[in-house]
Amino acid sequence: MRLGVAGSDVYAYTGARPLDRALPTVLFVHGAGNDHSVWALQSRYFAHHGRNALAVDLPGHGRSGGAALASVEAIADWLLALLDAADLPAAALVGHSLGSLAVLAAAARHPGRVTRIALAGPAVPMPVADVLLDAAGADDHVAFELINGWSYSSGKQLGGSQVPGMWLTGSALRLMERTRPGVLHTDLAACHAYADGLAAAAAVRCPALLILGARDLMAPPKGAQALIAALADRRVVTLPDCGHAMMAEQPDAVLDALVAFLSG
Repeated sequence: MRLGVAGSDVYAYTGARPLDRALPTVLFVHGAGNDHSVWALQSRYFAHHGRNALAVDLPGHGRSGGAALASVEAIADWLLALLDAADLPAAALVGHSLGSLAVLAAAARHPGRVTRIALAGPAVPMPVADVLLDAAGADDHVAFELINGWSYSSGKQLGGSQVPGMWLTGSALRLMERTRPGVLHTDLAACHAYADGLAAAAAVRCPALLILGARDLMAPPKGAQALIAALADRRVVTLPDCGHAMMAEQPDAVLDALVAFLSG
């Protein structure tokens, strides 16, 4: 579906189902340089199992217009503007990487609108290596290559997809190559600059799920430990032999964790 948010045309995938405002809603938020498609399995499942699903393209990403938002806080507030545009009073928020930070901030800033949060591949803080920031700032293709190399566990670098014939890193590279100039750098800089994650976690009052990849190099599990300690009501699921791109590496395990959490 398409929505007008903050003066821009925005795309959200709904699992090919119309919104039913009598149903609970799950809003999926992608990470840096990605779009709604990274949530294809999970969003479609919930759309066909008693919930509204909105897998959004953030501003400047995928099929959405506007400029990429420069801070985690701006993305958090934009998510609530999206709910307003869809005439949805509240939602469970699910975010990956940069999206996990935005979901965390949204729950802290707008507690009455967020029923639950699920954070996939989170870290607080979430520093970005200088070599990656520099490459992204120059719109150098090596930025995509570095992210790919760091996002997948070793067993998934050349194969290992649950879909026969699917090349995980090749598909991810093509997705990032469609990113508009400057957008990846804006996303990564927002991750790097976000300093209020622990304060936000302490302010969250809804249940939280953290999904960690045991072999995540982009957001190592140790980077989530302070976040886990700061959240009052949290559940942690660690996926063995899984990197940062967990929705691609272990899609069913991510879905299972979300189903158990959101059903609870």
